[in-house]
Amino acid sequence: MPTRHQGSEEEIAALNATICLMRAANTLQAHMASLRTQDGMTMSQFAVLEALFHLGPLCQNELAEKLLVSGPNITRVIDLLERDGLVERVRSRQDRRYIMITLTERGHTKIGEVFPRHVAELLEAFSAMSPTEQEDLRELCKKLGTSILERKLPS
Repeated sequence: MPTRHQGSEEEIAALNATICLMRAANTLQAHMASLRTQDGMTMSQFAVLEALFHLGPLCQNELAEKLLVSGPNITRVIDLLERDGLVERVRSRQDRRYIMITLTERGHTKIGEVFPRHVAELLEAFSAMSPTEQEDLRELCKKLGTSILERKLPS
């Protein structure tokens, strides 16, 4: 559904692009979240496991930054993953304030089972686009994100 705003062509184009982008992102997010629920985890839990699986141990702040979530949010997610035996907190011997989050063997097994299905599901979701269109989408999203970050006003 396009915007009903009666503004300039530039305003209407930006609003319509935003509507389409957000609806597509929300639809994909909801679809992937429902599939991860079947695996017994939230998308945030999956994201933490996936980051640790591919990047190795990280501290909570690094995880929060990479996943674009707040400190309290990442703490809660890690608490739940730790409760389920999928990650553990390992305090640095050199600096006891520094705590690394690592996958446990159980966590490594879990993400190792779930990640291939996740990739297959994304391939199916993106099958509506050619590889060239997917690359174009990636470049456009990157351009938009970078532009927003560069224009962000200081706090």
